[in-house]
Amino acid sequence: MINLKWIGSPREISFDIQGMSDKLKNTAIPCYVVKDLSGRTGITNTGTIQSDGKGLFLKAIVPAFTAEDLGDASFKEDYKLKYAYKAGAMANGIASTDLVIALGKNKMMGSFGAAGMIPLRVKEAIVEIQKALPTQAYACNLIHSPIEKALEEGAVNLYIEHGVKVVEASAYMNLSEQIVKYRAVGLSLDAQGEIVIANKVIGKISRKEVAERFMSPAPIQFLDKLLAAGKITQQHYELAQKVPMADDITVEADSGGHTDNRPLVVVLPIILQLRDEIQKKYQYKKQIRVGAAGGIGTPASALAAFAMGAAYLVTGSINQACVESGTSDAVKDLLAKIASTDITMAPASDMFELGVELQVLKRGTLFGARAKKLYEIYNRYEGIDAIPAEERLKLEKLTFKMPLEQVWEGCVSFFEERDPEQIEKAKGNPKRKMALIFRWYLGLSSNWANAGTPDRVMDYQIWCGPAMGAFNEWTKNSYLSQTKNRKVADVASHLLEGAAYLHRINTIKDQGVDLPFELLHLGIEDKHFLMD
Repeated sequence: MINLKWIGSPREISFDIQGMSDKLKNTAIPCYVVKDLSGRTGITNTGTIQSDGKGLFLKAIVPAFTAEDLGDASFKEDYKLKYAYKAGAMANGIASTDLVIALGKNKMMGSFGAAGMIPLRVKEAIVEIQKALPTQAYACNLIHSPIEKALEEGAVNLYIEHGVKVVEASAYMNLSEQIVKYRAVGLSLDAQGEIVIANKVIGKISRKEVAERFMSPAPIQFLDKLLAAGKITQQHYELAQKVPMADDITVEADSGGHTDNRPLVVVLPIILQLRDEIQKKYQYKKQIRVGAAGGIGTPASALAAFAMGAAYLVTGSINQACVESGTSDAVKDLLAKIASTDITMAPASDMFELGVELQVLKRGTLFGARAKKLYEIYNRYEGIDAIPAEERLKLEKLTFKMPLEQVWEGCVSFFEERDPEQIEKAKGNPKRKMALIFRWYLGLSSNWANAGTPDRVMDYQIWCGPAMGAFNEWTKNSYLSQTKNRKVADVASHLLEGAAYLHRINTIKDQGVDLPFELLHLGIEDKHFLMD
């Protein structure tokens, strides 16, 4: 700013905290920091700049930069969004139809939490969302189910049949025939001979090797099987070898649910570099975008993710505590009180036998400890009959609240409707039978939480990452501290507006200007950003 002068009306300069704050908040127009003749530092949004002549000394200048400017422009353009923001698909309908619709109406994207739900309920949700959002983008979750493959196949068939054009693919360790089918059947050529990708995939990953699979074209062995079975055409087969498996890759760091607990500052740059290497190798017409998820619950963390190169943000835990979330009021109240340290890892129901864990709430529930105990027993014994009588009695009394054989009867009834093959595999296999019994508890524990079942509070499985605690700390003195005021699009807007404000503050600081500490963060006023 050496020798630059500001020319304008002195009356347009604010020198008091409130006035300067108002000028800084107006991120849609430029901001000038000036020093008047008496040495005072002030802020204005008007005036002109010149390099010589009379005028006030210019200390810093910040161009207009709003929440809408954050992130990748092509992401917003492709999905017809106002903001580079997406809510992740928390399973069992926690990411509810209400949540998806509320975001869609505010030009943001939500993913319906279809994982763990019966096909009929998913179908009803699709119809409801499509009716409410006839032109706006939305996604549905497609979760990898290596143990219950029929679930994944059923979901893909449902999405194809009902015209779901975007899926959020989560928990994949390897690609499957089913996700390749979804991708391939949406490929065609336009009048100019360009490939049209109708079925978009947003792959959620935390490991480099999984990211590489999503960034590469469909594996030929799956395409061969699909073509031989008549599930794709020759054109699908050929086009699938020319495009990546995913349009977007969400790097999932320390999140709730399935997670590797990896720091975003470590894993995001690795995946960005991989994306560039893949692009150089395949020369895709459109470069894959990389977004960030996990640990994002404050404007500072949101801005940090964008600053590292994220094309878009994905939030999860903080949405679970919102009004539109599909979980119970009891869970929302618990989440509103936690700190970032009130979480733990526990065995996952869908991949229990593989030892896969997910991140859950520790405060106010014993689920984490009880689930870990089940996995310990599973590894130690070959079946429920091998469990010592005293230990088995304790399980039946405290964890299951019924005899294990009665639990098994419930498992048989459940899987006969959902996936009969699971029962067949357990016949004559005591270890497999024990796994299904233990998964009964792991599966129902999230249902008890969602339903707010009063006598199962200590067994609530609540997927949660440290971002929830950070969000509570950020909002503790505002109207957003109360769950009844937390609306998902409003929360998102505050997060993004706060990030844009911090960008303005940091730009001023980078020019060597120190601002009063009262101006360093955007306060959460009783202002709602929701559209009418």
